[in-house]
Amino acid sequence: MEKVAFIINPFSAKKNYLPFLNELTNKVDNPLYYVSESIQGTDDFIERYFDSVDIFVAIGGDGTISTVARNLINTDKILAIFPAGSGNGFSSETQFGKNLTELLEKIKVKKSRKIDTFTVNERLSINVSGTGFDGKVVKEFEKTNRGFKNYIKVSLKTFFSYKPIKLKFLTEGYQQYNGKYLMVNIANTRQFGNNAYIAPNASKSDGLVDMVLVKKFPLTYSPLFAFRMFTKKLKDDEYITYLPVSEIEFKVNTKNWHLDGEFNKIKSPIHIKVQPSSLNILI
Repeated sequence: MEKVAFIINPFSAKKNYLPFLNELTNKVDNPLYYVSESIQGTDDFIERYFDSVDIFVAIGGDGTISTVARNLINTDKILAIFPAGSGNGFSSETQFGKNLTELLEKIKVKKSRKIDTFTVNERLSINVSGTGFDGKVVKEFEKTNRGFKNYIKVSLKTFFSYKPIKLKFLTEGYQQYNGKYLMVNIANTRQFGNNAYIAPNASKSDGLVDMVLVKKFPLTYSPLFAFRMFTKKLKDDEYITYLPVSEIEFKVNTKNWHLDGEFNKIKSPIHIKVQPSSLNILI
């Protein structure tokens, strides 16, 4: 398994990465791997082996994948994934499962294709990023032990107390959408993770992202919203608006964002820009 490096986030998968590592060392002779100590450590590892490695495998959740990916943008290096996060939205959307044997077979074939990414004030995002309600949820979720059940608990608790954010577009032609929203999502792929499809028509290879504007809805609408989200049937209605864009600027009265599920503080004005065909993904 030459010219392949495995980057493991030891804090993913409830900090239980040893089964993966044991399986890897049983199936691959002397694999090149790094158990990441920090984002900077990951960056340094990739820089050290960049010239000698063709495929970098991220073992973790969407945040881990994004950290690895930002080092590979607009290069011929290939990103591969072994999902080990709480949501695994991006790995699901790029057809990576938790079968190491299948992954190693893909690596041997070494086929890849280019997909889009985007930036939020020059910070990379590969999957779904957002502000408002879900930015607050991620902030509170990171205080828990993660897991889908805790995500639901935090979401419900936050929903009832959360005040909508104010959105003002700076890009000409979008002012009609100025207003108050429960959340604003920027979707390069279809789902947050855990099969929650916030943008069922989003494509990671069309040069666009779906900007999803969600107004605060009454409790009676919640079951329909949840049903549609988990069955890929969310669509424009009185509470949801979809805006396919390649670049856009706006202001929001909050700094709380999540980028691929990781909490970030980002100050307005916000500049969203798609980077077409910028990331090479193993297929």
